[in-house]
Amino acid sequence: MRILLIEDSDRLRELVSEAIRDAGWKIDALPTAELGRSALVDREYDLLLLDLGLPDEDGIDVLKSLRAAKMQMPVLILTARGAIDERIVGLDAGADDYLAKPFHNGELIARIRALMRRAPVTTMPVLEYGAIQMDVASRRVTCASAEISLAPSEKDLLELLMRNGGKVVGKAKIEHAFSEFGDERSSNAVELAVSRLRRKMDGHQTNCSIETIRGVGYMMRQVSD
Repeated sequence: MRILLIEDSDRLRELVSEAIRDAGWKIDALPTAELGRSALVDREYDLLLLDLGLPDEDGIDVLKSLRAAKMQMPVLILTARGAIDERIVGLDAGADDYLAKPFHNGELIARIRALMRRAPVTTMPVLEYGAIQMDVASRRVTCASAEISLAPSEKDLLELLMRNGGKVVGKAKIEHAFSEFGDERSSNAVELAVSRLRRKMDGHQTNCSIETIRGVGYMMRQVSD
């Protein structure tokens, strides 16, 4: 899952980003509405964390414009405006949830998980391929009820391959999915992640294999017992 945070406080961006990464998700954290809008054009996000007191534009106006453009991703407002009438304004503008500052990171993560569980079916909160199941919100991966212990990068890779089961996923697409702004991943990092994921899958009856499509990328396919 990739999250966009638009927040002008350097310290809060740092703290929230750390909590998001610890939960196993990707995050792009930007300080202005202008940069946030540009990111939304360039990348697809599963969730938006939006501050209202941005230096270049009110967050409510950003939210209204996104909803007017039919952007359906969940939006969680993070703001110091905690009065009930201000919360009503935010929710009426199209927010899915509202968290007043200061907040505990544990509550933030719990609210994100709740939003993803309520998200449209197209987000596929539980992925299944072969004998593997992945709960996208909790990031728990199981095979025949036994948990498969994976590093965050391995879970990212597995999710991408499962969502594209039976189709070739190009190396460039995997590198893009792995990366955050200012932290682009190399082809070598992708190859290492694929190798580690294969070894861990070999310890379970997943009924799946990850094939290398030479010069192109990788494909997960189902195999018979």
